[in-house]
Amino acid sequence: MTGSTSAPGARARPGYGASTRPLATRARSLTVLEYYPLLAARLRAELGSVRVVHGDATSMGFGAGSFSAMVCFTMLHHLPGAAAQDRLFAEAARVLQPGGVFADSDSRPSLRWRLIHLGDICTPIDPGTLPGRLEAAGFTRIAVDADETMVRFAAYTPGAEGETRPGVAA
Repeated sequence: MTGSTSAPGARARPGYGASTRPLATRARSLTVLEYYPLLAARLRAELGSVRVVHGDATSMGFGAGSFSAMVCFTMLHHLPGAAAQDRLFAEAARVLQPGGVFADSDSRPSLRWRLIHLGDICTPIDPGTLPGRLEAAGFTRIAVDADETMVRFAAYTPGAEGETRPGVAA
């Protein structure tokens, strides 16, 4: 694995690391974006082959088209409102290469889930509005799947199979 964010196959992942460990063994190159400085330092120390960047997923410091894929696992509900989630979606579209994939899974609200998040930021993802929000951020080929406990999605930036990015001539 390399720390290069411009290499084909490079991936960015916001989060504290619960799913970073298995991804680190599978991805050729992995960049983790962590909001909390202490958690970023812990991940750097634990996973030396992974590039760990302290930053904000709603305003990433990466260049446009830096990654081929971006994944989030059970973190979107920790953003303070739908507007912040939408900023993350727009940033994901910006940092992905043409034809890049953005995928997520997040928990659905339940009594247990609400109790776990007492006193915590908790903005559930509405699977009914998610396709339109992702499309507004610039994604195409959007697939959303939800059941009682989880919502999952995959969306692609234009550029594959003859698609064009909004505002870019074909």
